[in-house]
Amino acid sequence: MVLLARIIITTLSMMAFIPVLIIPARSVEAAEAPLNYFLHSYGPAARPTMYLGWVLAGLSIAICLILTLLLLTALIRKRPEIDQRAIGSEGKGIRWIYIGTGISTLVLFGLVIYSLMVVNKVAKPPQTTMLAFTVTGYGWWWKIEYEHDDPAQRFVTANELHIPVGQPVRIKLKSADVIHAFWVPKLAGKTQMVPGLINQQWIQADRSGIYTGQCVQFCGVGHAHMGLEVVAESAEDFEKWLIAQRKIATSFATSDEKLGYELFMEQCAGCHTIRGTDAQGEHAPDLTHLNSRHRIAAGLLMNTPDHLMQWVINAQKLKPGSRMPSFALSEKEASALASFLSTLD
Repeated sequence: MVLLARIIITTLSMMAFIPVLIIPARSVEAAEAPLNYFLHSYGPAARPTMYLGWVLAGLSIAICLILTLLLLTALIRKRPEIDQRAIGSEGKGIRWIYIGTGISTLVLFGLVIYSLMVVNKVAKPPQTTMLAFTVTGYGWWWKIEYEHDDPAQRFVTANELHIPVGQPVRIKLKSADVIHAFWVPKLAGKTQMVPGLINQQWIQADRSGIYTGQCVQFCGVGHAHMGLEVVAESAEDFEKWLIAQRKIATSFATSDEKLGYELFMEQCAGCHTIRGTDAQGEHAPDLTHLNSRHRIAAGLLMNTPDHLMQWVINAQKLKPGSRMPSFALSEKEASALASFLSTLD
């Protein structure tokens, strides 16, 4: 009875994985649920790995069910009593051991070949990559540099990577402090970011939308809040976005915006950069076009004036351990600073 109970428990445990296989994924635009990648991948760098996962999961479930059925059959099946002193023939039993070993060897050999084929497919893109970016991991945010042969066309942004749909892009991955790992589950597997080394990865999105990524190498107290977004858009929209991002910050018209600018230059310019101003800090995200981003604080909050105020005043409460200090500003000052930041389109 103990053995039967163990079999039932094992079977039920394996059945727990079935909902993962049948629950439908949310829309690709839903950045809040990035990890439902088992059924849905949206790029050629991720799809072969997804298929490999299906094969391994299906094979594991099939083996579990077959073994459970055989064990239950052995327990339930009635056999005549035998004389324990009699010497029986073991030939058939040994034969089944050979058969089982042979089948297992063939299956494992097939899985090795299939895995090597998957690795070959995801190692390099099917066509030449024209676009290249450098992503550097910091504690706990992402610096994104858009490369170009013309230095005047290069620019830096943070925590939001824009790519054109249907085109592979090459990403150089670096770390400024500790080991991080870049992972956008629906577009590609993870790649380590090691201080002093440059690793490379390529991604491609076959559908437009927002894909959420995450650092998946524990890197300190803020690790769980080190997210990013990959925005895949049409080639035309991507080109428009590039043109807008290369521009410097605009002027500030209202009194609140001017007060916010003065506060920013006094409190924030030592760490942050806003191109077109005297703020040229290199220790925190570039904010030149902050208001064009969907989220702030490396994916932690939606980009709204209210969230900007909360982040400026209570950064350590919202993201403990971050290098962004909490500022003791009055409500008027916080509102003015948020108004200024909201002009950075």
